[in-house]
Amino acid sequence: MRALVLLGLVGFAAQLVDGSLGMAYGVTSTTLLLAIGTNPAAASATVHLAEIGTTLASGVSHWRFDNIDWKVVAKIGIPGAVGAFAGATFLSSLSTDVAAPIMSLILLTLGIYILIRFTAFGLPKDNLGKPLRKRFLGPLGLVAGFVDATGGGGWGPVGTPAILASGRLAPRKVIGSIDASEFLVAIAASIGFFVGIGSENIDFSWVAVLLIGGVIAAPIAAWLVRHIPPRILGSAVGGVIILTNVRTLLRSDWIDAPGNVQTIAYITIAVIWAGAIAISVRAYRRAKAEESVEAIEAELRARRDEEETTSAS
Repeated sequence: MRALVLLGLVGFAAQLVDGSLGMAYGVTSTTLLLAIGTNPAAASATVHLAEIGTTLASGVSHWRFDNIDWKVVAKIGIPGAVGAFAGATFLSSLSTDVAAPIMSLILLTLGIYILIRFTAFGLPKDNLGKPLRKRFLGPLGLVAGFVDATGGGGWGPVGTPAILASGRLAPRKVIGSIDASEFLVAIAASIGFFVGIGSENIDFSWVAVLLIGGVIAAPIAAWLVRHIPPRILGSAVGGVIILTNVRTLLRSDWIDAPGNVQTIAYITIAVIWAGAIAISVRAYRRAKAEESVEAIEAELRARRDEEETTSAS
C-alpha cells in the first residue's frame, strides 16, 4: 500500500512537471521504477500505459486553455508513434542486465540536457508566428518517439526544446502540442511492449495508480503553464533526474563504484544542482525586472504621445 501511495504521488508530481514544461513525466516516473528494481522494459511499458490516460487528460486540459496547435500535433505525432513502436520492440529484445544501464544512461543524458537547457538558455521569440515545416517535425518525431520508448521517457525532452529553439511557436503552444501528440506515442509504445514482452510482466495496479495521480495533476498543470517560471522548474527537475540515474549507474555492474566514490559524486551533483537553481532564480528575477522597466517606459512613451497629440489639437 505504501508503494502504491508513493507511485500515486510520483504520477501526480511527474504530470505536474510534464504539463508545465512539456517534458519529464516518463523520465521522472521511469527513473523511480528503475530505482526500486523494476525490469527496464516493464518499467517503460508501465509508464507508457499510464501515459495513455495522462496524455489524454493533459491534451483535453491544454485544449480548453487554448494551448494546442493541431497542425503541429499531426505533423509530429504520427512519426513519433512509428518511432515509439520501433523503440519498444527494440528494448523488449534486450536482457535486463544490458537494458538497465543503457536506460539509465539515456535518462542521465536527458537529465543533463534539461538542466543545462533551462539553466543556461532563455526561450527565443524572434521567429514567432512562422510555420513549422513537416520536413523538420517528421524526423524530430521519429527520433523523439524512439528515444521515448527505449529510455522510458524522452518525447518531451527531445521534442519540446527543439521546437522552442525554432522560436516559431509560443512556449505554451509548444508544451500543449507536445503533450497532446504524446497520446499517439504512448499508444504505439504500449502496443510495441505488448508485442515484445506480453502483459504478464506488467503490474496493472501500478499503471492505475500512476494514471490516477497524473489525471488529477493534468488540469492543474495546464493552468500552471501560464504562470510558473519554466526556467526554475526545469533546473529543479533536471537535477533530480541526474542524481537518481547517476546513483543507478554507480551501483550497476558496469561501474560498481565504492561507497566513498558514490558519496563524493552525490555531493558534487548536489552542489552543481543547487548552483543551477540559484542561477535560474536570478535569471528569472532579472528578466521580470527588465520587463517591468520596459512596461514603464512604454507607458511613459504612450503618455508623451498622448500629450503631444492633445497639444497639437
